[in-house]
Amino acid sequence: MQRITGKERDETSIELKSAEDSQTTDENNGHGIYLSDRGSSLPGHTETDKLQWNRDTVFFRDGVRRIDFVLSYVEDKDEKKPERRREFEANLEKAGLELETEDRRDSDDGRTYFLKIHAPWEVLATYADVLKIKVPFKLSDVPHAQDVPLGWLSQPFRLPEKIMRPQPDYFTTAFDKGKTDFFLINDKDSLFPPSTRNRIVFYILARCPYQKEDRQEKYKKGIKRLLSNGTYTAAFPLHDSRYWKGATNQECESERYNLYKNWARFLCFYKEQPLNLIRKYYGEKIGIYFAWLGFYTEMLFFAAVMGVICFAYGLLSYDDNISSKEICDPSIGGSIVMCPLCDKKCSFWKLNSTCLSSWQSHLFDNEGTVFFAIFMGIWVTLFLEFWKRRQARLEYEWDLVDFEEQQQQLQMRPEFEMKCTRKRMNPITKESEPYLPMSSKLARFCISGTTVLFWMSLIVACIIGVIAYRLAVFAAFASIMKDSPTRNIQLVGNLITPQLATSVTASCINFVIIMILNFFYERVAVWITDMEIPKTHLEYENKLTMKMFLFQFVNYYSSCFYVAFFKGKFVGHPGNYTYMFGEASRLRNEECDPGGCLIELTTQLVIVMVGKQLWGNIQEALLPLMRNWWGSRKGRHQPENQYSRWEQDNDLLNFTQLGLFYEYLEMVVQFGFITLFVASFPLAPLLALCNNILEIRVDAWKFTTQFRRPVASKARNIGAWQEILNVVAILSVVTNAFIVAFTSDMIPRLVYLYSTHNKDELTMRGYVNNSLSVYSISQIRLDSMPEDGDSPSWYSNSSITTCRYRDYRYPPGHQKQYDHTMQFWHILAAKMAFIIIMEHVVFVVKFFVAWMIPDVPSEVKARIKRERYLIQEYLHNYEVEKLKLQLCLSNFPVPASATPTRNATSTANTTMTNMDACSELCTEVLCPLDTDETTAECPSPSPSLPGWKSTLESRDMAGDATA
Repeated sequence: MQRITGKERDETSIELKSAEDSQTTDENNGHGIYLSDRGSSLPGHTETDKLQWNRDTVFFRDGVRRIDFVLSYVEDKDEKKPERRREFEANLEKAGLELETEDRRDSDDGRTYFLKIHAPWEVLATYADVLKIKVPFKLSDVPHAQDVPLGWLSQPFRLPEKIMRPQPDYFTTAFDKGKTDFFLINDKDSLFPPSTRNRIVFYILARCPYQKEDRQEKYKKGIKRLLSNGTYTAAFPLHDSRYWKGATNQECESERYNLYKNWARFLCFYKEQPLNLIRKYYGEKIGIYFAWLGFYTEMLFFAAVMGVICFAYGLLSYDDNISSKEICDPSIGGSIVMCPLCDKKCSFWKLNSTCLSSWQSHLFDNEGTVFFAIFMGIWVTLFLEFWKRRQARLEYEWDLVDFEEQQQQLQMRPEFEMKCTRKRMNPITKESEPYLPMSSKLARFCISGTTVLFWMSLIVACIIGVIAYRLAVFAAFASIMKDSPTRNIQLVGNLITPQLATSVTASCINFVIIMILNFFYERVAVWITDMEIPKTHLEYENKLTMKMFLFQFVNYYSSCFYVAFFKGKFVGHPGNYTYMFGEASRLRNEECDPGGCLIELTTQLVIVMVGKQLWGNIQEALLPLMRNWWGSRKGRHQPENQYSRWEQDNDLLNFTQLGLFYEYLEMVVQFGFITLFVASFPLAPLLALCNNILEIRVDAWKFTTQFRRPVASKARNIGAWQEILNVVAILSVVTNAFIVAFTSDMIPRLVYLYSTHNKDELTMRGYVNNSLSVYSISQIRLDSMPEDGDSPSWYSNSSITTCRYRDYRYPPGHQKQYDHTMQFWHILAAKMAFIIIMEHVVFVVKFFVAWMIPDVPSEVKARIKRERYLIQEYLHNYEVEKLKLQLCLSNFPVPASATPTRNATSTANTTMTNMDACSELCTEVLCPLDTDETTAECPSPSPSLPGWKSTLESRDMAGDATA
């Protein structure tokens, strides 16, 4: 395709002063144009040998029109693609867009064409009216927040004011093309920032057909379809400069450079985020994500501090742990013989072999665990409530208060319009619109729901497989380690036990399975969401969000739920053990250590949580860097001014529509880890805090340096993620209560402390012996006894007749032997009472805090009301004065001295000077608009009104001054 749209336009847009200036260089005010031969015209690309042009620019070749969007394509043997491009570009020009093509010979690979798109003022104004884009009409008179006392302490963490507030605060309202004089328009070229301009252009591209007008093929519409069928290879707006240095053009804002310098570098990790600049450059949707991530990280600081305090309490109370001392005491723990943990391969063992694990368990299973679980239940409520307030403030400051209601219909997906052939009348707008029949909706929903359930069942099957692995491998590890060969390993030899080896290897295998299933399900979720054909972008994202989170919830948390609530709960007792797949499988259900399963839950949580974060950061940082390095290898060898801005951006990675979705998903999964199971690992918030400090800068670095500039889009909140966070917050109270009650050993210890021992002295002495039941070795079945030769050297059948196991049952010889004792039921009642009390206390505090903290700050409510009042008042005054001026000009003749001069060939055009004269004469001499008599005498308004524009511009918009 050899059509070069920019050739003819260049001839009319570039003004060459004269032939004798042929050797003069015109830098065109720094726009990147250098002309070496001024005596000849510039017919596009035919004179490239005479044109020395700085291609690292965001302007057309004329140096005036800004590039709002770029499309790239490569010619191949498909004959349909040139025809599609030809029709598509013709329709774009009919829509008012201006195009300019860069020939493939100028590209670094010699194959790629670049189509540059510019939206002139008329197009921007038209679609700003359609999209209800808000534009300033008055400078805000609301003062900024006053400096707080000791504000100098936060000075090292602050950024310069010009970075934090790149533009003044205004009162804004939806743009109206017919009332341009109403708005504060100093320069039409700068009224709409580049993010708004590329959003408007993309709106046109997404709905522009690529067929002739006489054809009515509904599917042939939109840039997305052209990208999918290979007609175009990429579509993106341009970054405004290189990220490591500002643009040479003074009219370029160099916002990308400012973002990199003050935000994306890791050395800025302690600085605040320039949210207003992020919003201005990338749009509100990306801005709200970084605002949420930053606020979440700030709130994690308080949770991390409290977690460190609870962990420190466990360290400081290390020497007061009587239970661990008894386990490690050779005369107590060394004399207690424990029953085998598995059939055949496991031998009898002494309790003091778990000495180290009991000390480790105390670090996380102590009195501080209860306090921290209650604290986190309240913290999560404060986090969500204060985020609502921060979000409400951003909604007002970023003009998003009424966005969703106004934009719901305008955000209809092009895919929905194309695939839904049936139409019906909208009862609100009374316009015909496409719709999906209910029968089709139900069928698609059933297929989607069945697919999700299948994948969730697949996860459960994998978890069952991992559990079976744990049961089978534990016996193998026990057999291998019976002679303690691992104890010869320096430093860590004493730490390796069959339980630890089984737990660590099973957790690693589970993590690998999680990553594999996650990789495949992401593609399945997108496919079934596309199949449902959601109507709007918001509906599409919400549907995909729910599918992905349900899957991720089961995928990431199921193993932790197993360890927390199932392991060791359905074991049975010697002589009557419970088997996973029946007794024939010989896979006996796992038991917990005498110190409880909490340390295993901690191990599982650390491996999955830390492993996911490390893998995520590697994927986010290294992979984009390597792919961009390889993709830009040719362009890097060109001179800096010849490596064009569009080629630089084309070599970057594309930021997909779902790119931000995966960022949210990563953080919400992390939020689940630090809330659902935080009672087992108080240091989880600290790990999350460190990760998020890095995550903010890694994400900022990716957006600024590794990705093409995404199309700006609006969002007033974090969408469906808000409801997911609320559900996780409520569920976390329940899970932490059950962890403390059933996984931790806290409740049995408290029951023993206050009810079982001597009332005169509160002590935990004797608790270990009290928590272990007795079983007669002679009553153990032969198929459960250790094999000959597997018993340790200290074991003797004649001297050792009983073994101990973890439960509360009557001893052999009792009339209720091996039945649960009353202490078991007392402990169970105490556990249930604790769950009920903790849940009610936390929920009451949660709801009280939520009721006490309003979602919208009072000052924001006042500002919203004031802005709405000003809009009504100013629009009223505007219409009234416009009507008065029309009546005045239609009722009184204008003197010859003030009558506008008109060109004989075009009587419709009036110069601004003459309009000013007409307006001034009317307002100051002929028509005293403040008097009721004159207004009453004026007849009906004239249909045309030359000259009222400057009058409106010169008057005081507040209405205090008279016309």
